[in-house]
Amino acid sequence: MPWIKPASILGIIALATTQFFNSDLGLKLYPVIINTVMAITFAYSLKNGPTVIESFARIKEPELDEKGVNYTRQVTKVWCVFFIINGIIALYTSLFTSLKTWTLYNGLIAYILIALLGLVEWLVRQKVKSNGSE
Repeated sequence: MPWIKPASILGIIALATTQFFNSDLGLKLYPVIINTVMAITFAYSLKNGPTVIESFARIKEPELDEKGVNYTRQVTKVWCVFFIINGIIALYTSLFTSLKTWTLYNGLIAYILIALLGLVEWLVRQKVKSNGSE
């Protein structure tokens, strides 16, 4: 998990910023940091391989075929887009909304969206797998 170290460092910077400036902005930017680091990590894996999703898939299916590798590349792209959009929304809520709205989005809605994307991907994967075995 190459994203843990940069996310941790940026998180510490956010906390230090919050403490130094006596402002909650550093804390509110933490979801932006995480989404940015995740988008960069997933995009980097697209360029340099194997993709993050392929690595996860190979835990269950070590002999992943070319069709599976291509599918995992597409899923990695979807997650890249998700992290970018989610990060933009997190940034917007950090800078322009109330703490209540920020908390609602970053503490609940974003997690529901992650779960929904995971569920939709799982359903699509089942369909792709069943079509490939016919």
